[in-house]
Amino acid sequence: MNKGCTFYFVRHGQTYFNLYRRMQGWSNIQLTEEGSEDVRRSGRGLAEVQFDAVYTSDLNRTIETASLILEENKFGEELEIQAMPEFREVFFGSFEGMDVDEVWENINEVMEYPSVAELWAEATVPEQMNATKEADPYHHAENYLEFWSRIEKGLLTLIDKHRDTGDKVLVVAHGNTIRYMLNGLVPELDNPQPLLNASVSKVSYYDGRYHLECYNEIEHFKDLEKD
Repeated sequence: MNKGCTFYFVRHGQTYFNLYRRMQGWSNIQLTEEGSEDVRRSGRGLAEVQFDAVYTSDLNRTIETASLILEENKFGEELEIQAMPEFREVFFGSFEGMDVDEVWENINEVMEYPSVAELWAEATVPEQMNATKEADPYHHAENYLEFWSRIEKGLLTLIDKHRDTGDKVLVVAHGNTIRYMLNGLVPELDNPQPLLNASVSKVSYYDGRYHLECYNEIEHFKDLEKD
C-alpha cells in the first residue's frame, strides 16, 4: 500500500443562522459565541495532529473556524489557510435566509411525500437537491449535478497535490457539503445523518479509493479549561 493521504473534514462552528434555523448556503454569517467555543474544544482535541495543509471554503464561517482550530493546534503557527470557493455550502437560491421548516415544506410540495420526515428518510441526496432547484421560484438553487461538478473540481485539486504524500490535510467546510460529498465518495456511507457543528469526519485516500475512518465525530472535544 502506498502512503496515500488523510483528510480531516470539519464542519464549521454554529452560526447565527444555524441558531435561528435559517437556510444558510452562500450567506456569509458569523459564528456565535457558543459556536466559537465548540470549535476551540474541537481544536483542542486535534491539538496533537500535525497537519500538512489547511483548506476552507471562501465563506467567513469556515475561515474563522479553521483559524480557531489552528490557534489550538501545537503545530498550527506555520500553516497558511487556503480558501477555495469549490468547497462552499450548497447554494439555496431564493430560499437563502428563509426558515428551514418552511423551505422543506416547499420542497416537499414538489416531491409529494406524506411528510417532510418521510422525504428525508426515503429520498436520495440527488433527488432532494434537484427538487430544491425545482421548488425555488427563481430556479437558482444548485441541483446535484451543479453541486457535484463544483465539489469534484476542488477534490481533484487536493488529490493531485497530496496523493501518495502521507499528508494530513484539514478541510473546513459545511454540513451539506461534507455530508453530500462523502455520500458520493464512500460506498459504505449510505444516507449519512446531518453533521454536527465542529464535528470531524476522517477519510483516508489510497489505492484510488476513499476509506472512511470516522464520521460526525465529537468525542474528541476537550474542555476549554487549561490542563
